[in-house]
Amino acid sequence: MIALLQRVTHASVVVNEATVGEIAAGLMVLLCAERGDTEKEADALLAKLLSYRVFADDGGKMNRSVIDVAGGLLLVPQFTLAANTSSGTRPSFTPAAAPELARALFDYFVAQARQKHAQVATGEFGADMQVSLTNDGPVTFWLQVKPAL
Repeated sequence: MIALLQRVTHASVVVNEATVGEIAAGLMVLLCAERGDTEKEADALLAKLLSYRVFADDGGKMNRSVIDVAGGLLLVPQFTLAANTSSGTRPSFTPAAAPELARALFDYFVAQARQKHAQVATGEFGADMQVSLTNDGPVTFWLQVKPAL
């Protein structure tokens, strides 16, 4: 499973001209399930994401997590993170999980996140979304948990 996280001062998702998810300061996270991913990978990625230290402490060092700062968490499904771009000029999405599995893993991830964190908003799986954010820093990290083979 892949998470592209961005530290933000604000982020929102609009679908059909209606805001479906919005946070103030926190993390905007693009999520992607890959072939072979299970709830085990989702759990491992969520644990890493919630404890990942990307917010400044009193000394200005990145030593605080989204939980430590009580920040918002905006989870947005994005299958294109699994694209294989190694050849040609058109990406292949073969590495991405099938839509049914991806939706189930996204829904599972969101449910688990809501059990562990107070402020969780989401995008809409399968929708044409307009995502807006103000990247703070900018700070952006790629996290990935691969299934054991």
